[in-house]
Amino acid sequence: MRGVPLPVALVGPDPLSLGGLAALLAARPELSLVAQLAPEQASPGALASAGAAAAVVDPGLPARFEALRAVAAALPAIALVSSEAEAPGALAAGARGVVRRDAGPARLAAALLAAAEGLLVLDAPLSDRLLRPPPALADPEPLTPREREVLALLGEGLANKSIAQRLGVSERTAKFHVEAILTKLGAESRAEAIVRAARQGWLVL
Repeated sequence: MRGVPLPVALVGPDPLSLGGLAALLAARPELSLVAQLAPEQASPGALASAGAAAAVVDPGLPARFEALRAVAAALPAIALVSSEAEAPGALAAGARGVVRRDAGPARLAAALLAAAEGLLVLDAPLSDRLLRPPPALADPEPLTPREREVLALLGEGLANKSIAQRLGVSERTAKFHVEAILTKLGAESRAEAIVRAARQGWLVL
């Protein structure tokens, strides 16, 4: 058992949601809230200056994982998700744990403490999908060079508009390539496509 409270930063795009989360966690004696940051503020330097040893990251609605990827590279991060479909993307972005948004403060505090000790945390309602053996992909159709470029940007958590800007194509073209990747991988979502591509060796996370 920790002798001192765990310093925790909250990161998310909605100040009201962060405020509500802070109010819930403020009463937990095992935690010490040291910062509430918008995604663009959550740099490694800002987290270090605040003295955070772990973080709760809200990827927003719809979920975007750029901020989570940056925070998770600096310290153990717990991602809040709305559904099991978002969980693979959160783990692919580096989250040490994934917890549903409706988890209570005691559950979230336990997840933070476990993550800070180096454990991987999966909320029980999410674990079935994450731990279920994936269906075998029998000789999936190979990706074109352009689709591989798009897949790499998907792995960075970019939306179609950002992918289009990076590649110098229209957003409609980027969407077309994303849909082609999902079809070839037999994936129902971008997050699932990232996980399946990693298992195929097509993407390094």
